[in-house]
Amino acid sequence: QNSNDPQWYIGLEDEHAAHNYGPLPVVLAEGRNAQVTDVAGKTYIDALAGYSALTFGHGNERLVEAARAQLGTMTLTSRAFHSDRLGPFVRDLAALIGKDMVLPMNTGAEAVETGIKVARAWGYRSKGIAPDAATIIVANGNFHGRTTTIVGFSDDPTAHDDFGPYAPGFVHVPYGDADAIAAAIDENTAAVLIEPIQGEAGVV
Repeated sequence: QNSNDPQWYIGLEDEHAAHNYGPLPVVLAEGRNAQVTDVAGKTYIDALAGYSALTFGHGNERLVEAARAQLGTMTLTSRAFHSDRLGPFVRDLAALIGKDMVLPMNTGAEAVETGIKVARAWGYRSKGIAPDAATIIVANGNFHGRTTTIVGFSDDPTAHDDFGPYAPGFVHVPYGDADAIAAAIDENTAAVLIEPIQGEAGVV
């Protein structure tokens, strides 16, 4: 073992971790604010923000202290119980984004799956779409996550192929074509699901 050799760590991942990502050949070990350091001591500016999960930077003292205090009080509260933290959090988040209610999610894919369910429920309960006939319009080149429903309407072979059968009910249009979206909307349309910026398609 050479703890300063990035290839040693990369080799361990290649041998023992599923190959569902293609990361850069950089093995990070420490981070402070926007600066990260690899195992060889080389520093970088982290402008990727951990796919948005680290927009507050690394080692933020206020957040680290808040996490430490919470871990020392209670690690996790199952949703089988109420929590003294959830109510104030959702109140403040709803106020921040100008909504009446929110539903916190752990992952982007979970959020998209929930959005699909909410849209379909609205389509059946409010719009009057016939049972099991709701459609959702999606854009070519999309990437919304890795669940089986979501990869079913991806056109990226690495995300899509060999995971079928796929859930029906998704209508494809070209990305960035508002006229195509308008033309695809009909009596069975429950939602339009669009990434403002397509990340995995090449930051479109």
